[in-house]
Amino acid sequence: MPFSRRDILTMGCSAAAAPFLTPVTLAAAPWDQRLVVIILRGAMDGLDVVRPLGDPHFAAARRSLNNGVQGHDLDGFFALHPDLGGLMPLWRAGQLGFVQAVSTPYRDKRSHFDGQDLLEAGTGFEGGTSTIRDGWLNRMLQTLPGITAETAYAVGSGGMLLTSGAAPVASWAPDADLDLSPQARDLMKQVARGDPLFSGAVEGAIGIVESLEAEAGAAGGQRGQKPHVAIARFAAGRLRAESRIATFSINGWDTHNRQAAGMRQPLQALSDSLLTLRDELGPVWDRTAVVAMTEFGRTLRENGTGGTDHGTGGAMVLAGGAIRGGRVYGDWPGLDELDLYKGRDLMPTADVRAYAAMAMRGLFGLPRDVLERVVFPGVELAGVPEIIL
Repeated sequence: MPFSRRDILTMGCSAAAAPFLTPVTLAAAPWDQRLVVIILRGAMDGLDVVRPLGDPHFAAARRSLNNGVQGHDLDGFFALHPDLGGLMPLWRAGQLGFVQAVSTPYRDKRSHFDGQDLLEAGTGFEGGTSTIRDGWLNRMLQTLPGITAETAYAVGSGGMLLTSGAAPVASWAPDADLDLSPQARDLMKQVARGDPLFSGAVEGAIGIVESLEAEAGAAGGQRGQKPHVAIARFAAGRLRAESRIATFSINGWDTHNRQAAGMRQPLQALSDSLLTLRDELGPVWDRTAVVAMTEFGRTLRENGTGGTDHGTGGAMVLAGGAIRGGRVYGDWPGLDELDLYKGRDLMPTADVRAYAAMAMRGLFGLPRDVLERVVFPGVELAGVPEIIL
């Protein structure tokens, strides 16, 4: 079937500005506060990142893994992983916090795929993952007026269920390579100029692409061209402008073997990302909350290869000038044999979704019933502390 001029223009606009699968997505909104959600893929070991040194059972369970290195003292009971020392100024400024012993309702099977899907869907486990239709961040956007997508572009795999749904969300990736030469772009503009329906779309799409390509080049030229830094810099740039919500992933947390070495790269990526957001956001950082979440925790006891296996209770990271930082939230269950989940894992004492909901409630003023029934169906916010200033 031959293509009409309109078909060709439509495909051209899609190539220039469509939201491809991407590790970073953004949404524009009229409010003043900002939210950044980071998905820590692979099940971050919260017991390693926020070490409960004050629990008498911890050292015995991690004899070789921690190798006698204590970390940076937080509150006399918990210590921050030694490789996250660069974040201690944020802690002292009250701009960094943690929540211990949290999880989604997911239990026992401990599949990364199901765990991440349920984390991003924000639902319970009734019906399994087959009932998932959209992500909790998109459902939140659907409850707010005046939402528009900030047009961007992305190339590659790794789309996020978190932002999937009816609300408009745009996408971008630091390694984007739009295969349109300058001559092809000029030709598209010339062809579109005679069609009032598409001329504005083509001009706008190509203009945005060229602008974002310039930003991507600037981002990639900093700090050794690290992709996670480019993502954080790009997100900060959009949050300083029209966007109010950004989300991206940091991978590499599945540390079954040689965890002490395996944690270095993802920890560095987490530290770099938070510090880049702080530096690039400038005064906007004071109106920003960062929530970093993982699909589940890891076993209390190290395994025979110096790593840890899939567990249950874990930790989440909070950062930003808008959070009530300088403390570790959550009810600590203890690490005695009788206190563990099924004798092997940190017992969850809170729902990770509830803390994400409280961040949105504090930032955007969402009603409690909307958070409990629509955004996170079945979650209970009673007793969850306020985490936003």
